[in-house]
Amino acid sequence: MNTLLEQLQRNARQSNAELAEMLGMDEVAVAAEVTRLENEGAILGYTAIVDHEQHEPNHVTAMIEVKVTPERDGGFDRLATRIAKFPQVKSCFLMSGSYDLAVVVEGSDLREVARFVSEKLSSMNGIVSAATHFQLKTYKSNGHLRVVNDEGERLPVTP
Repeated sequence: MNTLLEQLQRNARQSNAELAEMLGMDEVAVAAEVTRLENEGAILGYTAIVDHEQHEPNHVTAMIEVKVTPERDGGFDRLATRIAKFPQVKSCFLMSGSYDLAVVVEGSDLREVARFVSEKLSSMNGIVSAATHFQLKTYKSNGHLRVVNDEGERLPVTP
């Protein structure tokens, strides 16, 4: 089923009229539903998906595996919320498996990310360990394929 939220995730720049036509709804109803979803917190915001490799060649994205000591009566929530408030942090998730939090961080270069990890993240009470993995190349981001010019390139065939 094609829902309003699915359409907005694909392209949040569509007008209410375009959305109404696609979904077989009235334009006023679409506007009201978008407002309701925003007010309820189902829609957290709207953002552009940027190809940093093309726009900012030194830009760095890292995923940090963080092990923490859960707080009494707060579990992971308070510490995760403190981490998520840093402007360098783009996403923060509670995970199952060998680490507790997955923290996605962006910086203008490697040094900025390293400073964040060493000066801010690792020094917080409750952090047991942090393992940083740097993103090397993007193929797909938030459901969007990165346009790669591979026209005419073929893999070599050997007998």
